[in-house]
Amino acid sequence: MTLLVNAQVQVLLTHERTLLADLQVFLETQDAPQGEIEQVRQSARNLDEAFLLVVVGEFNSGKSSFINALLSEAVLPEGVTPTTDRIYVIQHGVIQHSAVQQGGVQGRMEATDDPFVSRIRVPLSVLEGVALVDTPGTNAIIRQHQVLTESFLPRADLVLFLTSADRPFTESERQFLELVKRWGRSVVMVVNKADLLETPEAREQVRAFVEGGARATLGLTPPLFLVSARGEQRGGDAGFAALRNVLRARLSETERTRLKLASPLAAAATLLGAQEARAAGARLALKSDLAALALLEQQRERHQAAMQAELGSQLGRMNRLLGEFEVRADKFIDRALRIGNVRQLVNARELEAAFRRDAVADLPEAIEKQFGQLIDRFVESNLHFWEDVQAGLINRDPVSRDSASPQPEAGAGRPRFSYDRAALVENLSGTAQRHLAESTQQQLTRQLTQDAEDAMKGVIGFGAGGVAIGTATALILSGALADFTGILAFLTVGSLGLFVLPQKRLAALRQLRTRLSALRESLDTILRREYEHEQERADVRLNDAALPFTRFLEQQQARLMQAEQRGGELQQRLEQLRREVEMLG
Repeated sequence: MTLLVNAQVQVLLTHERTLLADLQVFLETQDAPQGEIEQVRQSARNLDEAFLLVVVGEFNSGKSSFINALLSEAVLPEGVTPTTDRIYVIQHGVIQHSAVQQGGVQGRMEATDDPFVSRIRVPLSVLEGVALVDTPGTNAIIRQHQVLTESFLPRADLVLFLTSADRPFTESERQFLELVKRWGRSVVMVVNKADLLETPEAREQVRAFVEGGARATLGLTPPLFLVSARGEQRGGDAGFAALRNVLRARLSETERTRLKLASPLAAAATLLGAQEARAAGARLALKSDLAALALLEQQRERHQAAMQAELGSQLGRMNRLLGEFEVRADKFIDRALRIGNVRQLVNARELEAAFRRDAVADLPEAIEKQFGQLIDRFVESNLHFWEDVQAGLINRDPVSRDSASPQPEAGAGRPRFSYDRAALVENLSGTAQRHLAESTQQQLTRQLTQDAEDAMKGVIGFGAGGVAIGTATALILSGALADFTGILAFLTVGSLGLFVLPQKRLAALRQLRTRLSALRESLDTILRREYEHEQERADVRLNDAALPFTRFLEQQQARLMQAEQRGGELQQRLEQLRREVEMLG
């Protein structure tokens, strides 16, 4: 490139290339779109290219005729249909034998690495140190033309933005100017076909309209010129003369160098901003996901509290059943163990049958039924818990689902953060769904009942073989009855037994209460233990399902913090370089 290269500029070039290399590595580590990474590479290559003065404008705004008028030579073909289907980079060059006739001017067409970019060499000293770029018209029927122009825009060092006096500053032009602003390009506004404006009032009206639109879009008022390419080609145009004077100043060696150094920095600022926008979206998603995990923990705690309350309620009902039995047994013992019932007392079998009928009654069946209801409530509560887990994941904050990971550009791959996060959330939701699909209420009931019955065997001293809770209760009560009938057997020993009957009645009541206390304690221990086991199983399932997602969020949190710090460092270096470039010369 033909630029002012002194010690100060050489230092700036070195720092700028280093910054762009570091930015490329940073974007690669952040899984930025490949198009943006290529933009960084291109920005670094731009430092070694000629100064690019890029002309942009809508189809039929007269770009080709404007360029021919600006060069005072017919370099490009002109027409009322889209004549430019590629990007032409026009540079000063010596004509050789391979030159071709084009538009009345000898020019040499050269291919470039880009199949959509061609270079035209023409012997014009006005182009020394500058490449004038003609781009396909925007807002044309051929969409590819606009794509070519938009993709080349970040390479521009100075933009000549052309609009037409017969339809100045259209909505599509405003949108394209937004893109120019996004890339931080310097702009000169040009209104072509000014010869169509017949009065000074019309010219001033168009000037004010275009100037106001540009100011509203760019946030500043760029230089603006009303020109007539046709008038310039036919003998001269005052607007063209004023434009040339400004371009001479803007394209002086010092100013050209400053703009050349500023262009890649503006592109770097845009790319850093885009990455920060993605990082902000990822942080928002992370915040939402952490909140979702916290909500799962709250759901688990509420589930445990509800289960604990249900357990207390069910144990209270069982205690009431045992309390009612105790009242009946007390009455039976008090009534049966009296001297007036000696004849009945000597018949142990009859007494035992009466005890079972009047005192025990339907206690085993009632406890069995109550235990079944307890299991049903536990199972129902756990199934509802997993339904809530799945629903919470499916219906979580739409910000987390939709806008957390920004939509990729056309042709770009989704960031790895989006892929990993979506896969892990789906895995967690899938675990809840599989648990609901594979665990029927009957299956869970059988498991919980079997665990309780196995635990009950140890209480009553049985070995292998299933023992229902009601049956176990009856066996424990049978032990109490055996103690009671043992007391009756003692009454048959001599006449002195009649005198100790009151003491035996008290002993029988104590034995009964001891047995009932053991039964209460056993049932309480078994049910609480099964409750804890079921909670442990639910916690293990939830923790196993959530652990990969939790680890992922922890890793992402650390990665985003590091990326934020690194991005801030690059931003500081960028701002420092921009200040130094601005002060150049």
